[in-house]
Amino acid sequence: MRTIHILLMYLLASGIHAQSKISFTAVDHASFVIQTSELVLYVDPVGSTEDYSSFPAPDIILITHAHGDHFNPALIKTLEKEKTKIVSNTEVVEKLGRGHSLKNGEVYFGEKIKIEAIAAYNSTPERQKFHPTGVGNGYLLNIGKERVYISGDTEDIPEMRKLKNIDHAFVCMNLPYTMSVEQAASAIAGFRPRNVYPYHYRNQDGSYSDVQGKLKKLLSKYPQVKIHYYTWYKKQSPLCE
Repeated sequence: MRTIHILLMYLLASGIHAQSKISFTAVDHASFVIQTSELVLYVDPVGSTEDYSSFPAPDIILITHAHGDHFNPALIKTLEKEKTKIVSNTEVVEKLGRGHSLKNGEVYFGEKIKIEAIAAYNSTPERQKFHPTGVGNGYLLNIGKERVYISGDTEDIPEMRKLKNIDHAFVCMNLPYTMSVEQAASAIAGFRPRNVYPYHYRNQDGSYSDVQGKLKKLLSKYPQVKIHYYTWYKKQSPLCE
């Protein structure tokens, strides 16, 4: 199985050595799983049911937009259980015929989680046909004390730069569909999350954006931002932190 599982442990602000656990498992490209002791989220699940066979059933399936590398209706049908809530943008909810629809700026309150839809779109004129303004979502998740940002398909936009106090940020960077490594680095420097996870970095020509070399160099001025490198693609050589 080509998932990579990480466990992040934090000390509470009180100084007590209690553990708050949140884990992220990379599945493929834009698909990953978030787990805590009380919550399981599948983010943009695509692929096969086998890819998710080792995970608990999802409490929430979170979908950014309707492109095929983010949205697979047949797979969702096999993954969702009676308890599962689907949260997505209007287009996906209309295609599925079920789920909770969020427009940019709207908020969903679930058990143990708050989900805010963040704008995700192309700002470069020649790329705007891929992700027009107001269609797709990124997401800001508040899970306990952790704030998790999922960029979805976007570029270096003001809505991203305005984010504050982000603990974990999943940031896309592939061409021509989203943004270059340089754009991503500039955006990350703008809001400076504590932890960054480059994802969605396979380009149209099949190459991979230089997340371990160029991105690391561009963000070297910001030691407070820790970059985590994981293998998101079957054919890609394993990367390490």
